[in-house]
Amino acid sequence: MSYTGPDFDPPPERRSRRGPLTVALAALVCGGLLGWGVYAATDAGDDKGATAEGAPSASPRMPSSPAASSPAGSSSPSAGDAGDARDGESPASRTPSASAPAAAGPLKGKVVVIDPGHNPTNSRHTAEINRQVDVGTHRKECDTTGTSTNDGYAEAEFTLDVAHRMRALLEKQGATVKLTQDRDRPYGPCVDERARIGNAAKADAVVSIHADGSGAGNRGFHVILPGSVDEGEADTRAVVAPSRELGERIAGNFVRVTGTAPSNYIGGGTGLVTRKDLGGLNLSTVPKVFIECGNMRDSKDAALLTSGAWRQKAARGISEGIVSFLRG
Repeated sequence: MSYTGPDFDPPPERRSRRGPLTVALAALVCGGLLGWGVYAATDAGDDKGATAEGAPSASPRMPSSPAASSPAGSSSPSAGDAGDARDGESPASRTPSASAPAAAGPLKGKVVVIDPGHNPTNSRHTAEINRQVDVGTHRKECDTTGTSTNDGYAEAEFTLDVAHRMRALLEKQGATVKLTQDRDRPYGPCVDERARIGNAAKADAVVSIHADGSGAGNRGFHVILPGSVDEGEADTRAVVAPSRELGERIAGNFVRVTGTAPSNYIGGGTGLVTRKDLGGLNLSTVPKVFIECGNMRDSKDAALLTSGAWRQKAARGISEGIVSFLRG
């Protein structure tokens, strides 16, 4: 995703990375990020825990004040992941947009909408996705093609894979899960329609999955929260607070499960950013956030994003944040 639009300042110049691990770990503990510190200090390359677990463990929340920013685990995908980097289909994928009957579980009766950012075939429909739509504060493109790693792994493929993995995890918890798109349409949907899908489903939580396309050296994840907007068709005032709660839960669990540090180039080390220019947030009437899982244009982050084992961890972290939010 790009960072342009009203009410949004470009990210400040990157701060230098922290030095000794002990200093970073102490700061992370104070900020509620013990999970990342333990992971980094022990075995950041262990992919054995990246299975579709059942009940979530701890439910940390990210702090509201800036915490120390430290580079994410830098291990490359293991040899066993090489064939999973561009498989297109995750082990949890199935018929487009189909949702299995909800299982008995703690999320029985809850509806979760997963919004996989962009669409793998948007590039074949440039006229359609360049069409302007109303997002309340202004008009902008229906959708974009998204970004990719330097060697061509598309953001749209990444978002679908993570969405499939999340769907399997959340359905095991009893939730009814809907996807805004599942490679079942030629392009889009447009950003305004993505918001309406969550609204029409009366979703208890909506998460839009993305990966960033920032400069090399910019690393880490961040969660985008809706700002308070009351303009045109957009009125986020009722969902700002629950969306922040959802975002904090997701950010805390993402750190704990993946070992990935919050962004070192935006969000002041908190992993949280507020925006008022995104139609998918402006037009939502239910709690909703975006997550940028990492930077596809940085080689170290790209090594994680193209690892099937790491994508499973990402899906777990996001899903466990959703479970924590919905269970209160």
